[in-house]
Amino acid sequence: MPPLPSRAAKGSLPKLLAGGTRRTLVAAPVVQTCRAVALYAVAPLRGVEDLVLDDLSANVRDRGWVVPAGLAVADTGPLDQGLDARAGWNRVRAAAVGRLVQRVVVPSFARIAYRAADWERERAWLLEQGLFIIATDPTELALRA
Repeated sequence: MPPLPSRAAKGSLPKLLAGGTRRTLVAAPVVQTCRAVALYAVAPLRGVEDLVLDDLSANVRDRGWVVPAGLAVADTGPLDQGLDARAGWNRVRAAAVGRLVQRVVVPSFARIAYRAADWERERAWLLEQGLFIIATDPTELALRA
């Protein structure tokens, strides 16, 4: 039986393309870096902190991120209370300084600081620390001037 003619010799696609060579593309493996994140919220009443944090935890889990122990925190009280009075927020700040987290996840930016000037100051500080701030529902609360 005579040998079959080579497809490349007959004008296969690699032959017809410029250069006439067949190249094999090797895709780089997709690697998702595990990001450590802090969860932070302010609950209006005692006893409902876990409800707010559960929503944040589900969002983070869906993204494959990790919350280090002790960094899912919620303060209780009004949103306009001073940041120095918030023990939970001070824990998140300490984690940022210690480079324990790369991101902070909140329900809305107003949970960090309710007044626009306070938010801008905290946002600038967080960015200086190299942190990304993610709001799961950024339209939940508008910042007050």
